[in-house]
Amino acid sequence: MDLISIRIITADLDTMVAFYEQVTGVSASRPAPVFAELHFRSCTLALGDVSTAALFNNAASAAANQSSIIEWIVDDVDAEFERLKPIVSHWEQTPTQMPWGNKSILFRDPDGNLVNLFTPLSHEAIQRFSRHLDEQ
Repeated sequence: MDLISIRIITADLDTMVAFYEQVTGVSASRPAPVFAELHFRSCTLALGDVSTAALFNNAASAAANQSSIIEWIVDDVDAEFERLKPIVSHWEQTPTQMPWGNKSILFRDPDGNLVNLFTPLSHEAIQRFSRHLDEQ
């Protein structure tokens, strides 16, 4: 088994696509007008218009996430914080050292989903994410 994608259902697809393109620097592909994908080595972030929820028996609702955090490893979380200040309108956490060895920023996308960018700093965290750090 391999994790392929995380999908967000949104009522404002174009805004969400533009936001994630700015945050990640990755251009989205649009295989259909109601669907977009941002491809990364480890996984794909998929964005679907709220109309696509019907294809999944309306089991997903737009802007309703209160439990998941979308996370990316970055080279320099402090630099990302500075770069994203003009883009991010709601910060939950400015650069903070976490007990498990990462330095992290936490913010919300336009639909209120939590996004975490982090840089491993402790020896243990660097070892834990060495595969990802080698690929950057």
